[in-house]
Amino acid sequence: MTQANTPARGAVRRVGILGGTFDPVHIGHLRSALEVAEFMALDELRLLPNARPPHRDTPQVAAQDRLAMVECAVEEVSRLSVDARELARDKPSYTIDTLESIRAELGPDDQLFLVLGWDAFCGLPGWHRWEELLQHCHILVLQRPDADVEPPDALRNLLAARSESDPTTLPGPAGHISFVWQTPLAVSATQIRQLLASGKSVRFLVPDAVLAYIDAHALYRAPN
Repeated sequence: MTQANTPARGAVRRVGILGGTFDPVHIGHLRSALEVAEFMALDELRLLPNARPPHRDTPQVAAQDRLAMVECAVEEVSRLSVDARELARDKPSYTIDTLESIRAELGPDDQLFLVLGWDAFCGLPGWHRWEELLQHCHILVLQRPDADVEPPDALRNLLAARSESDPTTLPGPAGHISFVWQTPLAVSATQIRQLLASGKSVRFLVPDAVLAYIDAHALYRAPN
């Protein structure tokens, strides 16, 4: 039996996760994910739909529809994948629980990267058991040129102790914070939902496969 496809013993995997309601998933989510995956040379970046996000409004469409749209969106995109574990939980989607679950499936030396937007990062002190996140992962913050929110003092102290300037050379499986600069696409899920509710087209704002799913299931349309 050939062992040609067996990973080399001791090879370190690099896995990223990007959570969100994806209500619906759009080109902004996907472009950010792909850029991070390529820049960081990740083995995979998992899009992780939230079931009941504690800090956001309840998603407009059902979890199975949001999951199906993300699966359609990444079906033929190398490096990007879908992780549905939060949708299987009958409780709020706490990131610390997800990190513990994924970390338990990885090797001790594998690197796990939690990808956050700047606004989400600034809100970390309000997250459940947020001080424990770096025990399980590195944090990559998507920093934008127009970011004007100052981090709270608790995060300033954490950044002083844990930040690294080069995200591509973060050492070890977890424990550090770094920034990835991106110019975001000016598109939002709220904008897409509003366009659909008013009967307007969202073509080119979402992948064609996602648009086909939205149309086939009449999602986000205003009631007749």
